[in-house]
Amino acid sequence: MSTARSRPMQHVDRKSLYTDLEVRIRYLHSFLDFGASDIEALRSGSKYIQALIPAVVNIVYRKLLQYDITARAFQTRSTAFEGPMDADPDETSPQILHRKLFLRAYLKKLCSDPTQMEFWEYLDKVGMMHTGLGRARPLHVEYIHIGAALAVIQDVLSEAILSHPRLTLARKIAIARAVGKVIWIQNDLFARWYVTDGDEFTAGVDYTAAFLDEGNKEGFLRGKKVLDPEEEEENQESEKEKQNAKQQNGEASEEASKESERISCPAQQREGDRGQKGMKAGVCPFTGIMVGMQGLELGEDEGRGKAGIDGTVSKEVEVVNGE
Repeated sequence: MSTARSRPMQHVDRKSLYTDLEVRIRYLHSFLDFGASDIEALRSGSKYIQALIPAVVNIVYRKLLQYDITARAFQTRSTAFEGPMDADPDETSPQILHRKLFLRAYLKKLCSDPTQMEFWEYLDKVGMMHTGLGRARPLHVEYIHIGAALAVIQDVLSEAILSHPRLTLARKIAIARAVGKVIWIQNDLFARWYVTDGDEFTAGVDYTAAFLDEGNKEGFLRGKKVLDPEEEEENQESEKEKQNAKQQNGEASEEASKESERISCPAQQREGDRGQKGMKAGVCPFTGIMVGMQGLELGEDEGRGKAGIDGTVSKEVEVVNGE
């Protein structure tokens, strides 16, 4: 006995899923109900996510360097890095500091405009380059490690967002859901280059030659610079200069007090040995980081931006005490 459908069944052309990125993205948006409410949540919550990026980067690389099978990827020279390399890299190694800048820039890219196809094109290219395609010096990272790293990013971001002391519960959920959907689409755009599904449609395509010929080296898309690790380095230097200025003006005492709170926080102490001692359920690894975010608050009109898949975006996002 058949049951009535709430919506008419939609047709999806299988070949197009593997040969047309825009069709694939539209299908994923529709299936995940990624729509106006998610886009609004990402835009209004981007400053919260960006405030967490430095900590997320450190956690991810600490995790990657914890296992020999993932650390060995950093013994292969990156296309964009010409500096010295440590044979046994740690968090202070030149190649790790360079890769951290790229991860910071990538996570900032996740806070850009998801209504533009270029946003998803770059996420797709990230997936492709980890299989060794489109790089002058091929580097293949096995998919199991990609999925695990994405899971860590989603885990720490979700926990931090849901533990924020000033956001309403509805806003926390909206941001966490939207971030989760973007990360899972990114996961699919990794899997697209790893799995063999649809190979009958794409056999014989030389992606490496196509991307290198079009000026799509690492950090670029169709000749346009998308990620800028040099800017990240300049931002870090700027932050150091600000901190030095604060110390000279006698304003460092409050920051020192906050730093003391962060260091003394059991959750922060636990973060350093997450993989060795295991995680204690219910403890937020960003408890200390939240201190620097308490001045940010969003408008509490949770009724705007109803879920949908039409791609429309509410322009009535209100940000209070923020830029």
